[in-house]
Amino acid sequence: MEINEIQEKEVWENFLLNCSEKTFLNSWNWGEFQKREGNKIWRLGFFEGDKLNSVALVLKIKAKRGTFLFVPHGPNVPEENKEKSKEILKSLVTKLKEVAKDEKAHFIRISPIWKRTPENKEIFKSLGFREAPIHMHPEVTWELDISPSEEDILMGMRKTTRYLIRKAKKDKDIKVETTTDIKKLPDFYKIYCATAKRHHFVPFPEHYVRNQFLSFLPDNQILLFFGKYKEHLVSTAIIVFWQKVGFYHYGASLSKFNKFPVSYLVQWEAIREAKKRGCLLYNFWGIAPGINTPQDLKKSKHPWAGLSLFKMGFGGQIKRYVKTQDLPLSSFYWLTFVFEKIRKFKRGL
Repeated sequence: MEINEIQEKEVWENFLLNCSEKTFLNSWNWGEFQKREGNKIWRLGFFEGDKLNSVALVLKIKAKRGTFLFVPHGPNVPEENKEKSKEILKSLVTKLKEVAKDEKAHFIRISPIWKRTPENKEIFKSLGFREAPIHMHPEVTWELDISPSEEDILMGMRKTTRYLIRKAKKDKDIKVETTTDIKKLPDFYKIYCATAKRHHFVPFPEHYVRNQFLSFLPDNQILLFFGKYKEHLVSTAIIVFWQKVGFYHYGASLSKFNKFPVSYLVQWEAIREAKKRGCLLYNFWGIAPGINTPQDLKKSKHPWAGLSLFKMGFGGQIKRYVKTQDLPLSSFYWLTFVFEKIRKFKRGL
C-alpha cells in the first residue's frame, strides 16, 4: 500500500463523504486550524494503484510533556475497505515511525474513529500500541438522528427535556440569537471561562477558539448561539456543521440563571438549524464513560455526569470508539505517561 500526501481539498473532502465514521476533526478545515496554531500537519492518503482506501490527518504536537505525532479521530476507513483496516494501520505506523525520526517525536498517539470491538482493539495491540493515560478527543459520544420531523424528535426526548424546551419557547423573556460575527466571540469566551472555573477545568486560550472559528467560517460551517434571559447572555454554544452532521463543539452557561431553561432552547435551536442545513445527525460530542442509561449517570460521580444527563435527555444513542492508543518510541514517553496519569487523577477522570 502506497502512502502519499493529499494536497487537494476536494479530493480529501469527497473521500470523507463515503466514510460513515468521521467527525469534524477529520475535515480539511481542522487541518487549516492546526496550521493557524503553528502545528505541522500531514494529510496522508493510502492508495492501491489509483484507488484511495483511507485517509489520516497527522499533527505534530510540541508540548511540555513531550513531542509526539497525533492522529485525531482516524484513520478514516470506508465500510467497503474495513477488511483492510489492519493493513492500513500497519502502513500508517511504518510511515509515522519515519516521520517521528525526522521530527524527533517520542511517541505516536491515535484517537481512533473505530468502533470499540474486541477485533479492533486487538489490531492496535498486535502492532505494539497500549492504552494512553488520557484521551485527547471524545471516545464515547452521544448522537441523535435528526432526519425525522421536529415533532417526532421532540417526542423521542426525555419528558423533562421536552417540557423545558416548550416552556422556554413560550417564555417571552427567553431568546436565542445566532451570529457568525467574530467580534462577538469575546462574549462567548467570557461565559466559557466562567463555566471552566465552576467545573474546574482549564479553558482553551481565546486565540485557540478564535482560530477554530476563523478556519470554519469561510465555508459557513460554524455558528455562535447566544441564549438570553431578559437581554442577559446566560447560555452560549458553538456548533460546527460538516458533511451533514451538526456538532455541539462548545457550550457554556451561567449557573445563577439555571432555573430558567435557556440552555435547553439553545440546544433545540441548534438542532433545528442543523436540520435546515440538511444535516441527518446531531453529535452532542463527549459524554461520561462507563454508562449505558441516564439512570447510570444519576449514580455517577464523574465530573461530566450532569452535562451528560443534559445531552442524553434530547434522545439519541451512545457510540463508543477504541480508546486512545499510544505507541512509545523512546524512553521519554514514560515521563509523559506519568505526567498525564497524575493530571488525570487530579481532574477526577
